[in-house]
This record gives sequence, C-alpha cells and structure tokens, in this order.
Amino acid sequence: MLARAMPATPCQVAGTEVETLLDILRDEVNLAVWQRQLDPAVLHFAQAVLASGSVLAETYTWTQEDPQAADKVKLPGFAQLVAGVPGYAQFIADIAYLVSLFACLLDARTVGVRLRTLDKAMCPRWHVDKVPVRLVTSYAGPGSEWLSEQDSPRQQLGGPAVDPYMKDDAAHALACAEVALLKGERWQGNEGRGLVHRSPGLPAGQRRLLLTLDWLD
Repeated sequence: MLARAMPATPCQVAGTEVETLLDILRDEVNLAVWQRQLDPAVLHFAQAVLASGSVLAETYTWTQEDPQAADKVKLPGFAQLVAGVPGYAQFIADIAYLVSLFACLLDARTVGVRLRTLDKAMCPRWHVDKVPVRLVTSYAGPGSEWLSEQDSPRQQLGGPAVDPYMKDDAAHALACAEVALLKGERWQGNEGRGLVHRSPGLPAGQRRLLLTLDWLD
C-alpha cells in the first residue's frame, strides 16, 4: 500500500506583481499578497474620506451575467455618500478591477463586496475565516495582521488563551494598499489550515477604509 503524502505546511507568499495572487491556488499557500502601490488619486480620495469623518458601511452583491464579461464589472450607485469627493471615479474603478481579478481567478459568478470605515478593530482576536477565500485590502489606515503557521495557536482560537499574542512580536501586518487573498476553512482540502489573522488595533482618532470581497458562488 502506498503511503499517503502528508500535506505541506501552510505557507504565505508576497510579490510586487499582480500574478502573485495566482499562488493562492497552490494547496500549500493560505495567503497571497500583491504588494502594490495605489494610484495617487485613489490614495488621496481614501484619505479625504477618512478626514471628512464620513461613515461607510456599504455592501453590494455583484453577479456575473455574461461569463465573457468578467472584465466589465460595474458597481452602480456604490458608495454614493462620498461620490462628491475628488477621485471617486478612480476609486470605484479600482474596486471594479479587484472584483474582476477576484472573479476571474476563482471563476466566481457571485462576489460579495463590502466597504467600511472603521475606528476600532472589527475582529480583534486571532481567528480563521469560515469561507473558501477572501480578498482584503486597506485603502487607508493599517492592514490586517496575520501569523505564520509555527506561531498560530490553532487550538485556542477565539478565546482568551491567545491574548498573550496581542503583546508579542509574532504578528505580521499587511501594508496599506496591499491586496491579500486569505484562504479560509471552507476551501476544499484546507480544513484546519486557514490563515490565522485579526484586525489591527487602532489608536484613538485613527481610522481605516477597508474593502473585502467574498466568493459567494
């Protein structure tokens, strides 16, 4: 009888090319990061939104009507509250581009889009997502924090036993503008191997503008 091959230890990859995101399809990868730079107009827009004090909690479900038109994503009416801020058109175009990338990479027909302004950690404890894969990017403010496999307290996730990790230097952090694909527990074959991560703590007065995309179908 042939011995069953042991799965490789989950690992993380990062690179300056958008093609780095393709690595999320590798069995052993549970985080792929595109280390990109934002268009200045988009960056200035995001900073202006936070400076204005605007509160955003936008959701949108994008459905692909034509399999040949995933590169023609439209988000009608999205984030209209800040439509008057300079750079809005470029900002929406950037989100549409990320939806297109996400849909093409995963052959997704339905994508959940969420855009939020945050003034505190949304998920402050270390956890794994109960989804196949999620795209995360911070347009302004700090990015999400994550742990490599050797530092991941998988047996105590969600409880107070992992609180010591709040104080040590094990955490890695995504930079503002970086685009990350986080593999979760519902990716086939990835049970018990989802990326352990959390929202960053925010000092009083600091905010972030966060976009997440979910593969719904």
